[in-house]
Amino acid sequence: MQEVFSKAMARNIFLGGAVFFLLIYLMLSIDTWRQIPARDHAAQMTASAQHGKYLMDSNNCIGCHTINGEGAYFAPELDNVYVRRGPDFIKTWIRIQPTGVPGRRQMPHFNFSDQDLNDIVAYLQWLSHVNTNHWPPNTQG
Repeated sequence: MQEVFSKAMARNIFLGGAVFFLLIYLMLSIDTWRQIPARDHAAQMTASAQHGKYLMDSNNCIGCHTINGEGAYFAPELDNVYVRRGPDFIKTWIRIQPTGVPGRRQMPHFNFSDQDLNDIVAYLQWLSHVNTNHWPPNTQG
């Protein structure tokens, strides 16, 4: 039995491993691209939901909240807030901020119109139907 690798053996092991993992990477990439059309939820976004997304993006809501796991962890996850709280609670909550309760995190006041609030709720409703593979794992976010 040979105890030392030759340069040719080391090169062959490296190249074989590189080709093997490149093939695995390509197969996983192709599988992902095949699943995208079935999982694409963006086509179902209404104009109202698009405006709600614009409002949330332009007011930097992910500076405090997380959406699909992206953003800050200062405030609750927004993926399932529509399911947890419902549209009336969301609109009222945004309208009455900041609450002025000492010791609580405060959300800024945004002066949204009723239509803006309806659009934000439409976006949050759309967001609650995105297939996130059961994330967050609990309903409280």
